[in-house]
Amino acid sequence: MVWDEPVPITRDQARATYLAVKRAEPVAGDGPEVAKELPGEVTRYPGHVLVTMDLDTMDETSAQVFTIARAHGLVCYDPQRDLVHNVAPLGVYEGMQLHTGDGMIVHDPDLGLVRDVLGTLSPQNPFVTLVNFGRHFLQVSPGYELEYKEGSLIRTMVAELEDVRQAFHEYATGDRSFLSRYEWSS
Repeated sequence: MVWDEPVPITRDQARATYLAVKRAEPVAGDGPEVAKELPGEVTRYPGHVLVTMDLDTMDETSAQVFTIARAHGLVCYDPQRDLVHNVAPLGVYEGMQLHTGDGMIVHDPDLGLVRDVLGTLSPQNPFVTLVNFGRHFLQVSPGYELEYKEGSLIRTMVAELEDVRQAFHEYATGDRSFLSRYEWSS
């Protein structure tokens, strides 16, 4: 679902908005203009657009929806993954990509999305990576093994999800404190 929000919102707020809108009646031909650009089956609600997509092409279609929503400065909520894509705040690396083991790829992810996605690590989502192609990346897998590559690949284990979230936040914002906080091996 895509709509306008004046400030970044949480997953709980996005989920509540989605559920409230789904209880409302769709509007014919009304609703946000962005609906004309969105792929998939589009249902318009006052101020909101719901995009229904085929499960076989969900990853590609949701990436297109997110890109279009961001271009229009709109929030995008993915009820399948229970994730919200806000317009900001972003990391410092233009073109940075977020990749997940369950097939999601997001260009220039907002920092809140990165934080939330890290909480989805599981056998169904076996890794989360922030990639700056041609430069460096930070990746984590369940059990919280961090891998960082900038030239050579190094690894470390961290104890808690909050430690992983802090390392990813630092990486995304250009802070390399996580490199000195842990003991790394090749």
